[in-house]
Amino acid sequence: MVARADGGVEVSARRAVVAIPPTLAGRIAYDPPLPGLRDQLTQRMPQGAVIKCHAVYPEPFWRADGLTGQAGSDAGPAKVIFDNSPPAGRPGVLLAFLEGAFARELGTWAPEDRRAAVLATLVRMFGRRAGAPEAYLEQAWAEEEYTRGCYGAYLPPGVWTSFGRALRPPVGPLHWAGAEYATVWNGYMDGAVRSGHAAAEAVGAAPG
Repeated sequence: MVARADGGVEVSARRAVVAIPPTLAGRIAYDPPLPGLRDQLTQRMPQGAVIKCHAVYPEPFWRADGLTGQAGSDAGPAKVIFDNSPPAGRPGVLLAFLEGAFARELGTWAPEDRRAAVLATLVRMFGRRAGAPEAYLEQAWAEEEYTRGCYGAYLPPGVWTSFGRALRPPVGPLHWAGAEYATVWNGYMDGAVRSGHAAAEAVGAAPG
């Protein structure tokens, strides 16, 4: 088999492991085309929507108040918050996730408005000092060309029962790997590594 990419890059191999999210795997041009069931599956496995936000402070001031830095909000827009400070203790970092509908909505906002909305949640949780970070960083995975969303793909109702049998089996010389293919810790880095090991073993055991 031969894989071709932009710029004239060409690689020949007996087998290949495709280790990108299923919806992106469905955007590759295959010759011959993928079986219909497999392609129909990738059409139905969208990526989730998450924006990861870091607010950086000189120190984790919340610890002096007896707070762990881990919090949940039923109002949002940041509903899940963690203390992500380095082991050395400085700087202090609060990690806030915008997920689902909040990520889709705030992802269309101007960056300064999104920042203000996230910091307002942190102020509500940790007090006024949370509103004045030294730095604010964020990652919107839906905007990234090679992820198009996060944390991973999900299966709407009926997809697994109708198309799930096409998820893991190789298609000719093509094998699949990634967090979505893991049988343990599906959707997590641990699962992605396990899936990679499984794909490597399958390639090694394949004839030819």
